[in-house]
Amino acid sequence: MAQPPGKKLQNLLLLSGGERALTAIALLFAIRRVKPTPFCILDEIDAALDEANLNRFARLMREFSETTQLLTITHRQATMESADALYGVTMTDEAVSQIISVRMKQEG
Repeated sequence: MAQPPGKKLQNLLLLSGGERALTAIALLFAIRRVKPTPFCILDEIDAALDEANLNRFARLMREFSETTQLLTITHRQATMESADALYGVTMTDEAVSQIISVRMKQEG
């Protein structure tokens, strides 16, 4: 059972994919707030979110990144924009995979 803002209390199966994802993210971050760990891996956790909720998720990630190192696997641009560093695989014209890394913010 969950009650997203502006909705009545209902079974998780009756929520949209985005609402279920947001409920799971809220639960995960609530647990992280009570019992923090130094490292957390998030795999495509933001895939079902709309743009407004994706921006909320990105803000939460920035907040939690002060105490927890977050490794997030994503294809969403807004999530990537909130990262300190990006690591990825791209393919060259010769069909050869190449690993790339980009530091998004300067340390200091």
